[in-house]
Amino acid sequence: MTASTPHPADASGADGDPPPGDPAPDAAGAVAEEDGGGPGSGSAASADATGAAEAAGAPEAGAPGPDGAGDTPGSGAAGTGSEGPGAGPDPAGGGTEDTEDTGSEDTGSEAQAELAAQRALRERIARRKAERGGPVESGAKLSGQAADLLAAVRAVEGGTSSGSDFFDDAPATAAPRPAAEAPRPAVPRAAPAAPRRTPPEALEAVRALLARGGAPESLAGPVAETLGEGAAGLLAEDPWLVLSVPGVRPEQADAFARALLGPGCGPEDERRAAALVAWLLERAAAHGHTVQEVSAVRTGLAGLGVPDEDAAVAAAVEAGAALVLPDGTGADTAEEPEEAHPAAPEDRQEDRPPVPVLLGLDRYAMAEESLADGLARLVRTGPRDTWEGPDLVRAAAGGGLVVHTGGEAARAEPVSLVAGARERGLRALVAVHSRSGCRRLGPQGGAVTVADLLSGAAGPGRDEDGALALDLLAVLDAPLLDVESAAALVEALPDGCRLVLSGDPHVLGAAGAGRVFADLLAAGVCPRVDSRLPDPGPLGELVSGIGIGELNQVDAPGKEIAVVPVREAAEAVHRTVQLVGDSVPRAIGVPADRTQVLTVGHGGPAGTRALNTALKQHFNPGPGRFGGFDPGDRVALAEAPGRTVAATVVSASPEGLRLDGEGGAVTVPRDRVASVLRHGWAMTVHQAAGMRWPAVVVVLPGDAAAGLSRPWVYTAFGRAERHLSVVQGVDRALPGAVAEVAAEARRTRLGVLLRGLLAEPSAS
Repeated sequence: MTASTPHPADASGADGDPPPGDPAPDAAGAVAEEDGGGPGSGSAASADATGAAEAAGAPEAGAPGPDGAGDTPGSGAAGTGSEGPGAGPDPAGGGTEDTEDTGSEDTGSEAQAELAAQRALRERIARRKAERGGPVESGAKLSGQAADLLAAVRAVEGGTSSGSDFFDDAPATAAPRPAAEAPRPAVPRAAPAAPRRTPPEALEAVRALLARGGAPESLAGPVAETLGEGAAGLLAEDPWLVLSVPGVRPEQADAFARALLGPGCGPEDERRAAALVAWLLERAAAHGHTVQEVSAVRTGLAGLGVPDEDAAVAAAVEAGAALVLPDGTGADTAEEPEEAHPAAPEDRQEDRPPVPVLLGLDRYAMAEESLADGLARLVRTGPRDTWEGPDLVRAAAGGGLVVHTGGEAARAEPVSLVAGARERGLRALVAVHSRSGCRRLGPQGGAVTVADLLSGAAGPGRDEDGALALDLLAVLDAPLLDVESAAALVEALPDGCRLVLSGDPHVLGAAGAGRVFADLLAAGVCPRVDSRLPDPGPLGELVSGIGIGELNQVDAPGKEIAVVPVREAAEAVHRTVQLVGDSVPRAIGVPADRTQVLTVGHGGPAGTRALNTALKQHFNPGPGRFGGFDPGDRVALAEAPGRTVAATVVSASPEGLRLDGEGGAVTVPRDRVASVLRHGWAMTVHQAAGMRWPAVVVVLPGDAAAGLSRPWVYTAFGRAERHLSVVQGVDRALPGAVAEVAAEARRTRLGVLLRGLLAEPSAS
């Protein structure tokens, strides 16, 4: 990659001290304790370890979808990776749920609705456990599916079975259903209700229990929000339920359980086993997986001191903490015809390819199956019209589901499709991921965000059956849809509605679990239209090359691209301040407030924290009087996991901080500031998903090399509209990542489910 002459350097922009009053928020949105005191280390296998569970400071561990320090792709295997104690949700664009319940309708209605759904799911699991008479005492006493699973796992490990036998007689989880002819029954689809507040007496009971277990009382709010009003009773009966609170780690839960239950609890406790299996699956979901092979879960359990991993998995299934699911890899595991490999009958079992046993959480299994059913319904009930026009118009005319791929310029094609549909008298709409996407399409596009469409804050409203009053919906930024959001969106569409999912397949994936867009492309169950409209100019040429694994040399006569080499992190921070404050405004004409800094992670000497400290010191020095912020500060507001809004602090009031962003004015309540706001001069690339700016400065210090991949570089460089500066400290690691480090595969079942539902009937 060649570029214009690097910007001249001057002596401005020295590093500044962190603004006072800007502590790192912990997993509960509270200030992390400064004394470093934490829970006892180790697991329940350590006999004498003591301590208390706490959610420590702002997280550093990252994942492909969620935002985190390094944004480093995780291994994806359950029980792997390295997270610091108490690693919790990123308050600005992270992939884990916001745990604070404050009653704010301005900033968290969608996130609160999701938390309410999770609460209902946990209550359903609790009822299921109660119906079964509580947890079983040992793996030897398991029955039904759990016992079959334990036997199947041991048979596969012992080489006496391929694993497919476990599913041979099992009922299908999503059998193909006949085409829907009758109208769907009305389903209430009310906008998200205001979050319920935990009664003071219930909250006090949780605080008292946490104190008895040696845990910080600041966890009381998140525990009550996660477990409901009966949290104290549930936690007293099963202390390991504290692991369901974002940010709490196994060793902290073990210490909490020992403090409450005494020395009688140990690593073999089946309550611990069920909680650990759920925790491992949640952690895998944070890396984008909706399911995990049982072998990966067993490996994770072994690393956590569980003595009998097979029995622990089976106990978790029996308790309802995990589901056993058929293979969802998309691999063809069917047997070949006997003529191809003549063999004795006794040898054929050994020749059968192994079918992995998969485990998943109820919420993601239900979402994936609901999404597959909904997409199949749209395909079956879609119109069969004929329209004249470009490929996308013709494809949308004759079917209920179309996928459309292309870069930034290609977004004009589905927008044009919607405009044409309106001229034909259809109720048509464009939905995007972020408010930045609405701005880029302009008022004539009439676009709304997916979140606002689902919540009822924008869009056409609902019809008499509770479905969205639409005949055609074009969703841009479709690769950013996680499986739960996609399921909710598709479920809300009426029979006969056309759905066009459009996006760039090369960008980073969704912050949540699933890979909806990629699964649809791979499944091949609906028309696919690939745009031939290229992104213009040197930036378009550069990004297009990255998409195919090439970091090409690009001429930039208008200084559209600049590379600034640096040797160390401190120099990277210094040069970044120079670029934003002087070089880009002077040479390109883009003011500092329209230039965005992007980097790999929050931590480190050139992460977002260090960069924001220096940028605030240069552009808006102040004491951080209002929760670490001052009027004029640029901030990143996490509306919900995976959705960030760039905004500016306007003022403070007793109600909270008033911000001005692309979505208009918003007030963040005082008790939510620490959990949903970060300084925003610098963001991670995952936070920037779905947004673009006139000028972007991408900072790549030497320690960022491990976090680079082709999708990361493609997404980072593609955030720039007019100018891109690259502060380059990784040397050859940058072209190496573009050429060799592809997106990490996410394990999902959507493609297999879709192919099963929409498979062509075989000719008899």
